[in-house]
Formats: sequence, structure tokens, C-alpha cells
Amino acid sequence: MRISVPTIPQAILSAATSAAQSISPSAAVERIASFLAPGNVATITGAGVSVDSGIRAYRGVKGRYLNPNYKLRSYLGYTPVRDALPNTTHYALAALQYSGIIPKLITQNVDGLHQKALSSVWNTAYKQERILELHGSLHKVHCSHGHVIDRATFQDRLSAANPEWKTYMDELEATGQRPRTNPDGDVELEGVAYDSFRVPECPTCLAENRHNSILKPELIFFGESIRQDVKDRSYADIEHCSGLFLVGTTLATYSAFRLLRHALELKKPVLMLNIGPTRADPLPGLEKIEMSSRIVMRDAVRAVLGSRVDDDPIIERMLRSGVVQPPSEDD
Repeated sequence: MRISVPTIPQAILSAATSAAQSISPSAAVERIASFLAPGNVATITGAGVSVDSGIRAYRGVKGRYLNPNYKLRSYLGYTPVRDALPNTTHYALAALQYSGIIPKLITQNVDGLHQKALSSVWNTAYKQERILELHGSLHKVHCSHGHVIDRATFQDRLSAANPEWKTYMDELEATGQRPRTNPDGDVELEGVAYDSFRVPECPTCLAENRHNSILKPELIFFGESIRQDVKDRSYADIEHCSGLFLVGTTLATYSAFRLLRHALELKKPVLMLNIGPTRADPLPGLEKIEMSSRIVMRDAVRAVLGSRVDDDPIIERMLRSGVVQPPSEDD
């Protein structure tokens, strides 16, 4: 089966110029704050939001995607994603979620970092209600018959079935030499033979007298469609919002791009914060600020919430939290 990796149409890339509209950080903060201030703003985030957590983007200025063999590479790449910490943008958005400015957040990311940023204030059920993972989660695995397995448990089973690869991964951990990691936990390896890697069978299938070693992370791979219930919920979140805020996404995948188009069709105000060309750039009705969210989001949240920042220790802590650890140029 031939699968095309979603990307920005070449016509848009060819028309893009480096002469983006000039705006100062202070003006960007003011504009973002005024956009968010009325509240009830739905938000869509992409891989660019997680770059400061050390997870490289697929696309954009430095994004790439290569994937000749997912199963081994996902085994090795899961640990860096599992250990990644929310960055300043995650916590700024968490403060807006906690304060009710952003009632619903839709993320294309599968790293669970938005949930981590809210783990001290919201339980799992409430986070699932307020955060929609459009493309699934890397932290769960399911077999071809739908049996779900916790990812940590599955990683342990993979380690037991592949002791030589567990040793190799431990050596990487000990030296700090982690391979380059993509947002879905896939890593880039060269000169590696995959034939010896074994995937253990689903224990639930075995209990049902069925042999089944076809398992995958519970996320949407390129070429697959999102579930109908997820699609319906994403559309409902757009329909019930007063405005749409897009952060760190090129909107190359249609599942997110169509949500923007739906918002524009409904005459919702739309503001994008992103660096570099996006699939949405030619669309009328889209307002875009080309700037790193790291530079402006904390100050924008402070401008929106005003005295609430000082009065609420949870918000104040969120706006002091977050790592800034972008991946190195040569990782």
C-alpha cells in the first residue's frame, strides 16, 4: 500500500516569502490577549508546541519524517517522549484552560504533554473531557482486535522479548545518546537490521485462544482516518466556540485543516501563532502572527488574566513552570 505523508501544498510553499508582516513581541502579546479576552476560545495545537520539550516537529523549518520500520523504532523512541516535560507554552495554555478562557483544546500531538501540565489540578476524566487528542495517544497500545494495553506494560513485554535491544536502549540512556525522535515516538536509525525484533502476542487474545502479535500505538498513522466519534466531537468543539486559536501547527494534516475551514465557514474569528508557512496561509479570514509561542504566551496569559495571576497560586505557579529544552541541531 502506498501512503502519502501529508504536507503543505507546493503552490503555497512556492508563494511563501520570508517578508512576513513585522510585529513586535509586545504588539503580539497585546493582540493575542485581546483575542483571548472574551473567552470561550477553542484551541488547536500542533507539533510546534512540543519542540521546546525536546520533541522535534515533523515539518516546518526543521521538521522531517522518515519511517522505514516503525515497530522497533517506536520501542526505542517511546522513552524520550514518555520522559518529556511540559514547556512554557504547555503551561501557559494550561493556565488558560484552568481559568476557563479555553474550555476545549484540540491537539494533534500524541505526547500527552498538555495533560501533564494539568495533572496537578484536573483528574484524568476531566482532562479527557476538556482535551481532545485528535490523532490518539502514544501512551496506549491496542491489538488488531481492539484490546488496549498500557504502554508502560507493553514496553516491559517488548524488553523481555528483545533483551539485546533492551541492552542497546540502556546503553543509549546511560550515555545520553538518544536517537533523533519524531513527535509520534519514531526515531531515526541507520544501518540497523530489524529482522530480529520480536513483538509479543496480545495476552487477552491468547486468553481467548487466539494468536495475535499485531499491535500498534493507539494513534492515527499516516493514511488512516480518525474515528467518527473523534471527528464529530472536534466539529462540535468548533461549533460551540466563539473563536479559534491555532498554535504551533502547519495544518498539513486535513483532520486539523478542515476544522479551521469549518470555523471560517461559521464566521468565527481565527488567530494563528506559528513560525513558517502553513497550509492555511492563503485562506481569507485567517489572522496570523509569525512568532514563537515561547516568546509571547506567558505574557499574553498575564495580560488576559490580570490580577487573577497574583490571586490564584495555581495560575501563578503555572506561569513560572515549564522547560525550554529544544532539540539540538545535530541530535
